Amino acid sequence: MTALKALILGLIQGIAEFLPISSSGHLELLKNILGLNEVPLLFDVLLHIATLFAVVVVLWKRIAAIFVALWHFLFGKKRSGAVPATKTQKKKDEERKDNLAYVLPIIVATAVTGVLGVVIQKVVMEKFPWLGGVKVVAANLIVTAIILAGASLLKPGTRRSRDLGLGRAALVGLAQGIGVLPGISRSGITISSGIAVGLDRETAGEFSFLLSIPAILGAFVLTLGDAGNLLANVSYAQLAIAFVAAFLSGMASLKILLKIIKGGKLYWFAPYLAIVGLAGLFLL
Repeated sequence: MTALKALILGLIQGIAEFLPISSSGHLELLKNILGLNEVPLLFDVLLHIATLFAVVVVLWKRIAAIFVALWHFLFGKKRSGAVPATKTQKKKDEERKDNLAYVLPIIVATAVTGVLGVVIQKVVMEKFPWLGGVKVVAANLIVTAIILAGASLLKPGTRRSRDLGLGRAALVGLAQGIGVLPGISRSGITISSGIAVGLDRETAGEFSFLLSIPAILGAFVLTLGDAGNLLANVSYAQLAIAFVAAFLSGMASLKILLKIIKGGKLYWFAPYLAIVGLAGLFLL
């Protein structure tokens, strides 16, 4: 691998991680084009870690508010009912409830994703390695295009964090588990499934990005065994270049996608995915 190739892979990872076009699918196609098929999965996961930092930077206020609400719920002093709450206190209480409402759904969705993800990665992909082949990845990009186009036909709901519920969270977690397959966009399928279960667009997007944090950390732990193979193929300098590129481009693409989600324009990416998928099927 050269520094230029590392830079390209990092930029593509950051851009494609949040835009609903499948970072894993694009990395697989690019590795094939650039002759980098020997680079282990851990390289991809480390680039995912870079984009995880991007999530934390862009959504730090929400993430911090969730932890503060959880801390207050577990260890905070309960206000006596005899003392009436002020307007400010009532507002803070409502905000804490909104943030606390994310905790159990994130746990449930992550558990579902974890089980399905391990089954797909350690059982299905190992038994049927051709599922990670270039042609299948290209076909999955077309599937993602269909998902995004279908989601555009759905009327977004009005449910926010307090209305998520464990059942809806489990369904979004199931969708995220399917997103383990290269070519299926994790952000695309989770946001689309969130809208499908009645969440408003903003909550569907925010829940999707919050779910990416434990999902990426879990994938990192599962692939740590490849560290030796990674350093045999990629230098520290190349890894650093790819990591920084993924982080910076990830922050930019996340901010762009947040605006696109609010406008209900995810279907914009469907034609692009269809073209890339067809090109991969017939040209690679």
